[in-house]
Amino acid sequence: MQKNQPAAQLEENEATRNRPAKRKILLVDDHPIFRHGLAELLDAQTDLTVCGHADSAPGALEQMRQLKPDLAILDITLRGTNGIELVKLMKAEYPQLPVLVLSMHDESLYALRALRAGALGYVMKAEGVQHVLEAVRRVLEGKLFVSPKLGEKLIFKAIHGSESDSPSPIDRLSDRELEVLVMLGRGHSTRSIAKQINLSVKTVETHRAHIKEKLGFSDANEMVRFAIDWVAQQEA
Repeated sequence: MQKNQPAAQLEENEATRNRPAKRKILLVDDHPIFRHGLAELLDAQTDLTVCGHADSAPGALEQMRQLKPDLAILDITLRGTNGIELVKLMKAEYPQLPVLVLSMHDESLYALRALRAGALGYVMKAEGVQHVLEAVRRVLEGKLFVSPKLGEKLIFKAIHGSESDSPSPIDRLSDRELEVLVMLGRGHSTRSIAKQINLSVKTVETHRAHIKEKLGFSDANEMVRFAIDWVAQQEA
């Protein structure tokens, strides 16, 4: 049968056999429309394929164990466990798994913490398609990917950190407490925060109390004013 095939068909079959296997990607995001749109983009690439979807940390960990992806792409805000906490959980079980954070949140607020947790890259959802694809391929190669602005900040910190940096009070906050602080700084109420990050109002109130205690504020109003000023300064 193969001898009767046209030469062009034989060449195409040979090219298909020699083509490297597509790299498998696990998507973790609690917005189905965005998740499926990103999957279409990645599946359209000749070297990439989406092997699984998840909208929460438990689902992501289960998919990771079953599918053994080559890369995980995840958001910061997820149902239940925070995305940065999920990075830590993934790396604890699967240390060699490259992780790329793709989030709506400004990199100035979360990128350094995500990198410390074990992520290799951080990209904001507002970036263009080619920028996202460049980040995916770079992280798949085991290389760091951040914006030029953040890259300059990291280099400056590496050069001058030991001389000029002192621990920030913000570093005392857990990943979830940081997320609550950022949302307070953007004017969200406790109820609004609870709805957006899928927590109970009581849990958010507990996080607020911990933030107030860790940062040494005398009352809630002082804490909120600090949050507003801090977020504005970070995003400037």
